[in-house]
Amino acid sequence: MAVMFVYVTASGVEEAERIGRAVVADRLAACANVLAPVRSIYWWQGALEDASEAALVLKTTRARLTDLIARVKGLHSYDCPCIEALEVADGNPDFLAWVARETGED
Repeated sequence: MAVMFVYVTASGVEEAERIGRAVVADRLAACANVLAPVRSIYWWQGALEDASEAALVLKTTRARLTDLIARVKGLHSYDCPCIEALEVADGNPDFLAWVARETGED
């Protein structure tokens, strides 16, 4: 069982909380952390943008990742939301097992 760390940016705290609550309620993620404010500087449609956003960190398993990404995209207000997943190399075994249990992957 591989645990995944999924990073998502959102338009603000309200959107990040809404997405986080939905994916945790759906058992696609065991946990959602909302970090705000986040200052994002990026290129979009040929223009350099500077925006205040919120970051959402989700903990899930590789088996749930595809469905999690699809659900986040469906709930998100952006045309092309940032959704990036990294496999967790190591950590507290009790926590990693908890992630698996809460997403139905144990």
